Amino acid sequence: MFAERMSRLGTETAFEVLAKARKLEAQGRNIVHLEIGEPDFDTPDNIRKAAVDAIWAGDTHYGPSAGMMPAREAICRYFEKDRGLKYTPDQIILTPGGKPIIFLPILALVDHGDEVIYPNPGYPIYESAINFAGGKAVPLAYTEERDFRFDIAELEAKINPNTRMVIINSPQNPTGGVLEDSDLKRIAELAVENDCIVLSDEVYSKIIYEGEHRTIATYPGMKDRTILLDAHSKTYAMTGWRLGYAAMSTEIAERFAKLNTNVYSHATSFVQTAGIEALEGPQDKVVEMVAIFKERRDAIVDGLNDIKGFSCLRPKGAFYVFPNITETGMKSQEIADKILNEAGVACLSGTCFGSFGEGFIRFSYANSLENINEALSRIKKLMEG
Repeated sequence: MFAERMSRLGTETAFEVLAKARKLEAQGRNIVHLEIGEPDFDTPDNIRKAAVDAIWAGDTHYGPSAGMMPAREAICRYFEKDRGLKYTPDQIILTPGGKPIIFLPILALVDHGDEVIYPNPGYPIYESAINFAGGKAVPLAYTEERDFRFDIAELEAKINPNTRMVIINSPQNPTGGVLEDSDLKRIAELAVENDCIVLSDEVYSKIIYEGEHRTIATYPGMKDRTILLDAHSKTYAMTGWRLGYAAMSTEIAERFAKLNTNVYSHATSFVQTAGIEALEGPQDKVVEMVAIFKERRDAIVDGLNDIKGFSCLRPKGAFYVFPNITETGMKSQEIADKILNEAGVACLSGTCFGSFGEGFIRFSYANSLENINEALSRIKKLMEG
């Protein structure tokens, strides 16, 4: 009945776990939600006001597929100020959220059998999009022993003339790991040597606790072979607004815009106007949010390390922890189900993020400190009671 390609399409398991948790809540259970990667803050007032003003100003009509010119110009200014990269508006694409910047470039660039190297454990949409396009998904292990970075030797062994694309994500979902300068430098060298594109997912670029964010697009030979993905969702608590943006070569941007036209026309007009205000308006709420996330990070890491069978690194970015649970003697999915059903805490199995996630589970600490402490108390009681 359905096209064969649908059998190759994956999903994002967090929403499935959320549905299970909601079902338990409907039965009267109290559930602490640590499964969804969504800031628990409201979108800042100045951004909301900008959207309302844009609606009343008539910013409700069709626009260019690549995005409205004022929005693209604002992103050019932002990348120059924040990343030291100069782009022109014809190199900028705006999309309804960040996922199209994963899915559509893979459709545009990856032919059947082309190899794409991607992080594992990693955001599940990477592998899903590669498989759907008919590419060969080549996992690159991000290991706990390397603070959830990869082994350069493994990348050197896997990259080859058939590699069409390398996907990187830093700070990373699900581990909170951050790639170092030496990692990015070697990826850049290998990308140039093997003439491949790098899709750099930087949606957590502002949620970083140690050091400064680096983008591979600044390394020699990389600006035109990097698709630099960012979005408003995490930084500005705008998940429901659906606004992502990317910078790339003019040649790739032209094809990307054509896909936009065929799939969804363009990102919502008044949301793009609100996005300008997000980038160029006051940033104090972002600073406050990151400070709160850091406090929560320390609380959940310390709490997990105090639970028998758990061992948790302190992530350098994003708002996730990825504790090792092998000492419990249980598989990842088994313990995630147990924690939900018996302790009333929703989390995700590490295998939701790829086969190399076995032995881990993921918690999002985008929840209040009170709820995080309650979740830790419940899990500790479950595992040691």
